[in-house]
Amino acid sequence: MRPQFILYSGMLFFFSAVYWLGQLPLDLLFYTIELTAFLFFLYLLAQFYRYAKRYEGLHNIQKDNIDLENHLPKNMDPADELYQEKILSLVAQLRETEQRFSEKNSEQLEYFTLWLHQIKTPIAAISLLMQSQPKQPLTKQVKQELLRLEDYTHMALNYLKIEESGTDLDFIEIDLDDIIKKTIKKYSIIFIYNHISLEYEDTRASVLTDGKWLQILLEQILSNSLKYTTGGTIKIYLDPEKPETLVIEDNGMGIRAEDLPRIFEKGYSGLNGRLHEKSTGLGLFLSQKIVQRLGHQLTIESVMGEGTKVFINLARKELELFD
Repeated sequence: MRPQFILYSGMLFFFSAVYWLGQLPLDLLFYTIELTAFLFFLYLLAQFYRYAKRYEGLHNIQKDNIDLENHLPKNMDPADELYQEKILSLVAQLRETEQRFSEKNSEQLEYFTLWLHQIKTPIAAISLLMQSQPKQPLTKQVKQELLRLEDYTHMALNYLKIEESGTDLDFIEIDLDDIIKKTIKKYSIIFIYNHISLEYEDTRASVLTDGKWLQILLEQILSNSLKYTTGGTIKIYLDPEKPETLVIEDNGMGIRAEDLPRIFEKGYSGLNGRLHEKSTGLGLFLSQKIVQRLGHQLTIESVMGEGTKVFINLARKELELFD
């Protein structure tokens, strides 16, 4: 509005100069000023009304799922019409790109899910063959690798499930020892084959949580401990100072101090994973996702060359919702 005020001020100066040079009555000058001021005020009201309508239209455009073509300002000058045409063209390209991306992502997800279910068939077949011939050479080694293969398959399936915003959770009071014993039994062959001792006593604790996802969490943590512990000891116990915190401790190779801040990042495997080629970088990422969904807390302390402690605070807290 600044140019209009400058123009109006210039007009008043021009009229005043004309009346002064023509030696016309001052009453006529005041009347002219009042009339032009009134007309200028009407002009400002009209401009403000147009501005308010245009602002409202642009504000509505920001809303989701809006028909952009019907909410752009109408009766604009040719330059604004060119801008509108360009905007509509870019929006059309964006929608087309989003549609292609959505279709591609859906196809990849369907294929990945199908592949995961298909690979479970040969895993089950191998398991049955081994059960029918338990005394064949290398049976223990094959069982160990088969267990790892199952772990990676389940990790991928669980990753897909936990990423779904509508994943159902069933919170009930569960016996913590039942979950721990199921997890230990699953990995018993690795304990035996790698000569790893276990120190565990019943916790006699009950927890309000989802039993299925808590077991998946414990499997991820225990699997990590077994990967990097050979001929050592793994301890499972409740923290004496914090009875609601479960501790899984090993005396394996440990984690470097510089890797600790990033261990929960997706795809980050750290030095241990790169040296031994045993890490996908998804295990701890998935574990952190699970504890956040369950409302628990997960922290890790480790010293390189001495071992690692994983603390799972099973106390309930407000749930976090995911996109």
